[in-house]
Amino acid sequence: MEKQETTPNNEINFDSRIPLEDLKESVESLKSQLSKIIVGQDEFVELLIVALLTNGHVLIEGVPGIAKTLTAKLFARTLNTGFSRIQFTPDLMPSDVLGTSVLNMKNSEFEFKPGPIFSNIVLIDEINRAPAKTQAALFEVMEERQITIDGKMYAMRAPFMVLATQNPIEQEGTYALPEAQLDRFLFKIEVDYPTADEELSILKGHQQRKGKLPETDIQAVLEPERLEEIKTQIHEIKIEEKLLEYITKIVGKTRNHPHLYLGASPRASIAIMNGAKAMAAINGRDFVIPEDIRKMLQPVMAHRLILSPDREMEGLRPKDVIEMISHSVEIPR
Repeated sequence: MEKQETTPNNEINFDSRIPLEDLKESVESLKSQLSKIIVGQDEFVELLIVALLTNGHVLIEGVPGIAKTLTAKLFARTLNTGFSRIQFTPDLMPSDVLGTSVLNMKNSEFEFKPGPIFSNIVLIDEINRAPAKTQAALFEVMEERQITIDGKMYAMRAPFMVLATQNPIEQEGTYALPEAQLDRFLFKIEVDYPTADEELSILKGHQQRKGKLPETDIQAVLEPERLEEIKTQIHEIKIEEKLLEYITKIVGKTRNHPHLYLGASPRASIAIMNGAKAMAAINGRDFVIPEDIRKMLQPVMAHRLILSPDREMEGLRPKDVIEMISHSVEIPR
């Protein structure tokens, strides 16, 4: 059994045993760049970084005008990688996203022309505007980071991350995302209105830029090679068995809860574990604590749960059920 390092007073020394200084410095650089423009969205930005470090995709939900798309664009700009944006519309076809084979008149052979999905950070604006066949085109690429066209497989370059936005209010001309696609998003982040002080800061910043585009103030601070090195450190973060049992109990309760028609899958359990490890790492710890897990519950599970019809009619929300379950499971000590 590995001997734990102790202090002279025989107390356990919780100093990090994995060198996380560079990781924490990189994360602070990302946050610093985004804070030049984005005001009051600290949790949003932190969850984006956690998703980046755990190879996750993010669904961003909020009313128009609260900088969902802008934050996603600026986040991509802090990384020295490729970026593409796809505006989903009702007439968008799968080939408009993935690409298509085109006949080359010079050699009379078909050549594959990659679509905009072939990038590193892909922003899909208003993902619920496209019909089911176009949304289904994302299933393979989001899960396996590859697409198969005409029997040939094309792999995505690392890093690959999908950031998708949707408006929860406007329902005309929209299509509900299939449960299978929702399950492929690591997080669903709900973005709310800023406070009065934050909105005042937004106005002052807009006035100071004097018409300059926000992107001009953002610099790339993280190279793809360095990002991949950082990601490997996340796997080394320690999580005790009692915390794994804690995750299992919470997720298990969603599968037989009277208020829920559909509970969370094992993919949700893995997402909570990986997200908690990344949260620990960016806070300079090489071990997970219960608070890291609790921070992951809402963004990981809220979009994966389906309420029973009667509870939905009563106005109950998945986040309310998650709160009930989290309070009913004893926190490990």
